Amino acid sequence: MLQVDMPSAVRTVFGKGAMRRLRKNNLIPGVCYSGGEKPIPLQFDSVDLQKNLLHIHGRNAVITLEVEGDSERQHHVLVQEIQQDPVTDRVIHVDLLKIDLDTPRDFEVPLEFTGTAKGVDMGGELHVFRHVVHLRGRALDIPDSIVTDITPLERGGAGLTFGDLKLPENVEMLDDPEVVCVTVY
Repeated sequence: MLQVDMPSAVRTVFGKGAMRRLRKNNLIPGVCYSGGEKPIPLQFDSVDLQKNLLHIHGRNAVITLEVEGDSERQHHVLVQEIQQDPVTDRVIHVDLLKIDLDTPRDFEVPLEFTGTAKGVDMGGELHVFRHVVHLRGRALDIPDSIVTDITPLERGGAGLTFGDLKLPENVEMLDDPEVVCVTVY
């Protein structure tokens, strides 16, 4: 899984007016949540935040959050939600979820199919039924994507099921292994 370092600072101002002033000063407000603990209000430099969010763009990523002004100083987090301005598409708020790297969690991982199926070369049509697979494992054991070669698929064949996917060690599939991901008609 992708790992990214992100600097931040504890936010000391609250309310709508204060948030607008932060954004005018190129700071983005955010919150780091964790189960059972008090949420940590944060602020991020907009340039650093945009750069890091573009780097992880839609992928599962463990972020090492370096918090200036917090006693713990570093937290491992996942992006929970990114709020954007509907007109300008600028990030206006970020919610992060603190995680324990040793505790298994559920993740949605994209499937990537490589190659050209034999059945397509013979005039068939490729049908992809599932684009993601649901996995459980420790955050650092989860891959960015599951890459599978579909070259052997023939026209009218059984197709490729979740059970045919090769998973890394210490990762469990939550989907039914009999469900077909891709086939050629």
